Amino acid sequence: MASNQDSYKVGEAKGHAQEKTGQISETIKDKGQAAKEKASELAGTTRDRTVESKDQTGSYASDKAGAAKEKTGGALQATKEKAAQMGESAKETAQAGKEKTGGMMTSAAEQVKGMAQGATEAVKSTFGMGGGNDGNTTTAATRTTRTE
Repeated sequence: MASNQDSYKVGEAKGHAQEKTGQISETIKDKGQAAKEKASELAGTTRDRTVESKDQTGSYASDKAGAAKEKTGGALQATKEKAAQMGESAKETAQAGKEKTGGMMTSAAEQVKGMAQGATEAVKSTFGMGGGNDGNTTTAATRTTRTE
């Protein structure tokens, strides 16, 4: 009889062990599912933060690029305006120089012409070809023109 009693106890122990194994297995499944959910939640949060950070960085870079573009455009416009002013000033200076030079050239040309006429009259007078010296002829020695 002892053998039946031992078999019963062994069967009972085996049943308790199986039940405990089932409970432990169920607890491990529950904890595994909870860990899986927590990991999924953390991954979603991390992804959301990454997307938000990317959006902020993109927006920041876009803002900075826009500001740099505006600043460059303003500098370019200022440079164009300054170049136009300098060009106009150079044009006015050249025109004034041309007018002054033209006046000097005209005056110099008249002076040379007067000298040439005076020399011609002197040569004519020397050779007796002149129309007479009635005091109206102008020579290079008597005519001087001053320009400023």
